[in-house]
Amino acid sequence: MVSADHPPFVPPRPEEPPIPPATWRVFGTRSYFHLWIAQVTSSMGDWIGLIAILSIAARVSNNSGAAVSLVMVARMVPGFFLATVGGVLVDRWDRRKVMVACDFGRAALLGVLPFVDNLVGLIVVSFLLEILTLLWGPAKDASVPHLVNEQQLSSANSLSLIAAYGTFPIGSIVFALLAVLAKWLGHFAPFSALSVDREVLALWVDGLTFLVSALIVFRLPIPHINRTEGQRIDWSQSIRDIAEGMRFISSNALVRAVIIGLGAGLIGGGAMIPLGPVFAREVLGSGSAGFGALMTALGLGGAAGVFGVIVVQRRVPGDTVFAYAVMGAGAFIIGASSSSTLLIAAPLIALVGAFAGSAYVTGFTLLQENVADELRGRTFATLYTVVRLCLLLSLTVSPLFADLFDWLSGLLFRNRDVSILGASYGLAGVRIALWVGGAVCIVAGWYSRREMRRTHQRAVA
Repeated sequence: MVSADHPPFVPPRPEEPPIPPATWRVFGTRSYFHLWIAQVTSSMGDWIGLIAILSIAARVSNNSGAAVSLVMVARMVPGFFLATVGGVLVDRWDRRKVMVACDFGRAALLGVLPFVDNLVGLIVVSFLLEILTLLWGPAKDASVPHLVNEQQLSSANSLSLIAAYGTFPIGSIVFALLAVLAKWLGHFAPFSALSVDREVLALWVDGLTFLVSALIVFRLPIPHINRTEGQRIDWSQSIRDIAEGMRFISSNALVRAVIIGLGAGLIGGGAMIPLGPVFAREVLGSGSAGFGALMTALGLGGAAGVFGVIVVQRRVPGDTVFAYAVMGAGAFIIGASSSSTLLIAAPLIALVGAFAGSAYVTGFTLLQENVADELRGRTFATLYTVVRLCLLLSLTVSPLFADLFDWLSGLLFRNRDVSILGASYGLAGVRIALWVGGAVCIVAGWYSRREMRRTHQRAVA
């Protein structure tokens, strides 16, 4: 009998999905937590090492944009053409041993790098570092299902992204702080004789992070399961991915708007990475310290943008946020490159990072919300392919344009200076190249906004 004191029992509805566990609960798996710590450690070292290598490239090449471009190409090309090959090889080998060997190999290469004083050696070492990274990453991703249960895979993947990209601001700050330590160590005769500077310390710290990662991974219970003895390596997969991706972009207006907005924005905004060391030295006159400060500002701004967009999207439509974020990033790139002091440039670069981070998160959200589930995987595969292609194009072309604009400025203006209101204003090639990059971002944002408006108009009609 049912009474007010004893309400009837209502069984749970079977069609209701269970409440997903909080992301952080995956850390309850001790083995995965150790793997995540290893990834955080090595990723932070990667960012420190990348900034140090760019700074060294600018120094040994006398601030040549083309030289910095070659070093960045050496870091990008292996991932663009050999990512599929790395995955196949990792499936054939013992993944735990692969990760440990790659960590020790990267530490050894970084130990040699301070003694490399020419561009060719820097390019070779950068290329080899990226090859080892290409093997470490797939080995880590393939090992995660052995350390967490199926319900926790989504959380584990989210935490892996945080470890990979969330450590950039930390790495930038550490690189900037190494200036103080390098100056202090310079007072001691043994370190002074070794010419210890910020870049050398950064490389040592980077190598140490890989050693720590190797020691952590060595103790993980990762089984060796060989399932691909007869699998062939497909060397042309990347080219086919590009062709298929381009065909898919042309068939969907919203996807085209988001992907072209992100891709073209990367072509313009990505120029700050290879041109940063040259801009800091030639325009700001602050050398490696200025470059470290700019990268720190960019990373902190990006982190702020990622978190801030969550609040903004509750009040403003996502497509509007995306388009104006891309345009805002371009506007602040122009503003930062127009400045001549670090005190002004750093806050503007932080705003570049904030708008770029907002565009990145909003673009992903738009695709997730507006693309059918059966097409979502293909859509993001296309996005990753286009983003990688555009970033490679930016890292390759922007330093070459900087050198070209520098040559033209030298022909047209005495000492590359113009007089504005009685004051001398420098027109270095790197400054002009960053102006062009910012303009590309603005055009990309405007194009995305126009395409999204047309999409909404067709939907209403």
